[in-house]
Amino acid sequence: MLSIYLPKKNPRSRYIFKLIFSHYFGFKDYQLVYDLEEYLALDGPKFSYASKAVDEGLHFYSISLLEERGIKDHQINIGNYRETPTIFSHSNRSALPFDLFSAVFYMLSRYEEYLPHRRDKYDRFIAEDSIAAQNNFLQTAIVDRWLIQLKEILLEQFPELSFRRRKYNYLLTLDIDNAYAFKGKGMLRNLGAAIRSIIKGDFQQLKLQLRVLSNKTQDPFDTYNYLLNIQKKYGLKPIYFFLLADYGLNDKNISYQNRSFQSLIKSIADYSDIGIHPSFGSNYKAEKLHSEISRLERITKRDVVKSRQHFLKLHLPETYRQLVEEDIHEDYTMGYASMLGFRAGAAFPFPFYDLDEEVELKLTVYPFMVMDATLKYYLGTTKEEALENIKQIIDEVKAVNGSFVSLWHNESLGSSKAWEGYRELFEEMNEYASAD
Repeated sequence: MLSIYLPKKNPRSRYIFKLIFSHYFGFKDYQLVYDLEEYLALDGPKFSYASKAVDEGLHFYSISLLEERGIKDHQINIGNYRETPTIFSHSNRSALPFDLFSAVFYMLSRYEEYLPHRRDKYDRFIAEDSIAAQNNFLQTAIVDRWLIQLKEILLEQFPELSFRRRKYNYLLTLDIDNAYAFKGKGMLRNLGAAIRSIIKGDFQQLKLQLRVLSNKTQDPFDTYNYLLNIQKKYGLKPIYFFLLADYGLNDKNISYQNRSFQSLIKSIADYSDIGIHPSFGSNYKAEKLHSEISRLERITKRDVVKSRQHFLKLHLPETYRQLVEEDIHEDYTMGYASMLGFRAGAAFPFPFYDLDEEVELKLTVYPFMVMDATLKYYLGTTKEEALENIKQIIDEVKAVNGSFVSLWHNESLGSSKAWEGYRELFEEMNEYASAD
């Protein structure tokens, strides 16, 4: 058994040591010891985590973040250890020149998102202002790399310790914001789209719309058979997130009452996992979230436990509290719209910690690293640049034996001129991500 000495009991330290040693390393047996005399009398693998060493054994210096309650604006010293960026660096006696346990907690709890910060036009935390982007490690699975360093130190000191063997995996996720471009949208919405095409002089789009509505050609957003073939080809188990909102400025899917849409959801649920895509409006009215989940459950006749926020609209901790209240167990929103990379620094799912209430929520966060809209609308990359960026992220995830999660939309994989070349990019990404 591994024994860890801590000078004080605190929910933060219980959370982070459970996450690291049980959830990540797979230890079946470890203990936190708060009595110093008891700790000093122990034999076997052990280390202390405190502001000063308690014996000549293995010791990790603590900046005391895990002993605190409440949120403070800490000064964060940036460092580097073995070519890996670090936060909370220090020069005190310690097995590491930075407080690894506080660093992991800071990143996974999204501590910086509780501090005063700017928000973008959709009222979201701005990626470019994050500590990771500001210090050029957003594309590094920094938490995984810190934990690998910890593992190496522990094995060097205690070779008898047994760690879980971690293995790289790939998860494709898909957001269905607009099930179809023209089908199922009713006469008024289609008339509006036709008028817009005429005003713009886009008669090709108008012709396509008319051919779709007269059943002479396939709707450009109808990519579901194609996605099923991709799923079979690469042996994937994707998750589809459906927007079932009332119509609004930022929520424009077809009606959840549309029978064709309901049939689509049921058919996809036969061969893939599905989840709710909570509307933009649900962030401001909790009853909307309940209603949207209920709609999906009625359509599929099964419980809904997975979620990803529309527009990646995440307010911490309120958004996650609402999801827990609705018995959502897994959330896939943890990523940025404007930049690729690791928002929480992690390439693995983790239970979320509510800093306001100082409690671990019954919600597992699944971070994603790559989104199609990021490449097109925010980075404006060429196909070649986009593929290179994606490969670098995948290589990083493979290097730490993590989980690579990508986010795509059905519409980006269709025949729309706006997304020309993205189907080929998608296929190349899947091939690269699925390769050993």
